[in-house]
Amino acid sequence: MDIVILGATGSIGRQCFDVVQNLPNVRVVGMAARSNETSLMEMADVLKPRFVTLYDRDGMEGLLECASMVGKGDLVVNAIVGSIGLRPTLAAIGAGAHIALANKETLVAAGGLVTSAAKEQGVEIRPMDSEHSAIWQCLQSSESDKNSIVSDVKRLIITASGGAFRELSREQIEKAKAADALKHPNWNMGQKITIDCATMMNKGLEYIEAHWLFGLPYDKIDILVHPQSVIHSMVEFEDGATLAQLAAPDMRQPIQYALTYPKRPKRNYEYIDFTKPLTFSEPDYERFPCLSLAMQAAEIGDTMPAMVNALNEQLVSAYLDGKVGFYDISAIIEKAMGAYTTKQVLSVEDVEEAEAWAIDFHKKMSFSNPL
Repeated sequence: MDIVILGATGSIGRQCFDVVQNLPNVRVVGMAARSNETSLMEMADVLKPRFVTLYDRDGMEGLLECASMVGKGDLVVNAIVGSIGLRPTLAAIGAGAHIALANKETLVAAGGLVTSAAKEQGVEIRPMDSEHSAIWQCLQSSESDKNSIVSDVKRLIITASGGAFRELSREQIEKAKAADALKHPNWNMGQKITIDCATMMNKGLEYIEAHWLFGLPYDKIDILVHPQSVIHSMVEFEDGATLAQLAAPDMRQPIQYALTYPKRPKRNYEYIDFTKPLTFSEPDYERFPCLSLAMQAAEIGDTMPAMVNALNEQLVSAYLDGKVGFYDISAIIEKAMGAYTTKQVLSVEDVEEAEAWAIDFHKKMSFSNPL
């Protein structure tokens, strides 16, 4: 199987690079990265792809060409961070390639467009996030009758680690810096997603993504905090059974499964110590208001999730730069949601218009007194 890796030098891309070197039936033919030319070329020297490109939002020709270079039966890994991943996802689907998706913003911003295009082309979207991979794996037990899967499911339970601030009070979180938020207790990830874990916006985005991936209404999707990050998500069925997918907190397992589905080749990953306790609790929406805001955006629908996602990207960057505080992120998003007028998502341009509105709103904020 030929594959393309988009976002090759990011956290997921690097772990994908590690995984594919141990898969003899997988050949990387294209690689794209937003920056870090040195690392990209070092990886290319090992994998020997036919096509390598760097891109940015204003120069995406090479990225779209890379996304379109494999077709039916092959796979495009979208490990790009941010909403810039939407157009290459659609380009890959248009070429007939299956999608291994780690770019959650694609479905958050334009879930209807992407899933409709995939269905029309007969393309699989294989989730690569650990939570959605877990749900995907659990649902396969019901695939003897694919038309009955949704009716058989009582609810999806997405688990959340709680991030770096899960044990802190609101007062302690308010004083914490971005450097503290980046100290995730379980996972080693990129900066943006690690901050999103700390605010729990990441879980709100996954809530929206699960709706589009699995075709279930939002009232059948729940979130539980599970600090050990061993159960990656669960599916509760109408007959009273609950299936859970368990693995060590290592992204290489869901990455490998997306690349080798439905096979499970052996790999030297860490295995679970079942003598250690597993605990669960409800999310604290007061300490982590970004989660409830993302869920509100989901219920509003149309272009609201795209706007919220784009504004969150801007604010996470500002938080990393020390320009806003932790709770400024949720406060500014809430203010923007009150000011924004949604429209239907009928095209990529509708999504990009919502994102442009969010970027303009962000630019107009006075960060010395953001509200």
